[in-house]
Amino acid sequence: MTTVNDPGSPAALPDGWHLTLDEGRTPILHLPAPEPLPGPQVRSLVDRHGAVLVRGLGLASPADLAAVARELGVTGMAERESFTTRQAYPDGVYSTSEWAPEDQLCMHHELSYAAVVPSIALFGCLVAPERGGTTTVADGERVLDLLPNALVARFERDGWELTRNYYEFGLTWADAFGTDDRALVEEYCASHSLDCTWTESGGLRTRQRRPALLRHPVTGRRGWFNQAAFLHESALDPLIREYLETLYGPEGLPFRTAYGNGDPISTDVVDTINSAYQQACWSEPWQAGDLLVLDNLRMAHGRDPYEGAREVVALFGAPVRVSPAAPR
Repeated sequence: MTTVNDPGSPAALPDGWHLTLDEGRTPILHLPAPEPLPGPQVRSLVDRHGAVLVRGLGLASPADLAAVARELGVTGMAERESFTTRQAYPDGVYSTSEWAPEDQLCMHHELSYAAVVPSIALFGCLVAPERGGTTTVADGERVLDLLPNALVARFERDGWELTRNYYEFGLTWADAFGTDDRALVEEYCASHSLDCTWTESGGLRTRQRRPALLRHPVTGRRGWFNQAAFLHESALDPLIREYLETLYGPEGLPFRTAYGNGDPISTDVVDTINSAYQQACWSEPWQAGDLLVLDNLRMAHGRDPYEGAREVVALFGAPVRVSPAAPR
């Protein structure tokens, strides 16, 4: 374990603060007592490391996370194109995705399938679980280095494609787009490079093509940035997938991914991508009151299974627009 007071970042740390850097662990910034965060120093550390866990803030409510966001100069985005339900709090704070505690939440960059993407993600731990539940992170630059050259070249050339079907059950299109006005949904899709089609039953199908790699707008370095593996149809429970295919056919699954030219992505490729994420993974068990700050354009995140109560809130902000992949 390495504990430093000056990690070589452009801004020195205040007296009493120290940064712990250790292989395989998320960098931890220790505060001597709860106090206002000096935004420039924390943002400087995130620029250098991609992720920083701030310990000692004593976050206890969604409002505390909103206050920290203001100190960091981050304004929360309203969520659109969501995949799971979240509880919304004031000032752009949300609960984390509703995901079964016993299941692994695969690595992903928040909204990496969207045209407008948060560049900063904040997570605040209000209640730490008894066991597990770590928010894991992985550097997209490292993931890119770990992937086979031929796989990277294919994705870089073709990008990736996401198809979604919104039904009358589960998360509806009105839930995902924040409105039940079809005209507003169509307007959103047109301005965010989504093809959309209404079904006879009142559902919605969308298709979007996105680049699979992202050149960071600040550093200029390339990184792996997509959800081609996370949203692949193989991620569905086999029984649920079989049932939905019986009802709607293979094209009617709630989500499925392909290469940007429409060719299917094999499960072997999905396994290779997930393996690279695991090799690049950092983690640090939550303690109540912790704050995790991520450069969402660089760092993917996931969540381990857990036992006991767990309450983590999130805020996503500082949006940037990502150019769509070239059309077919």
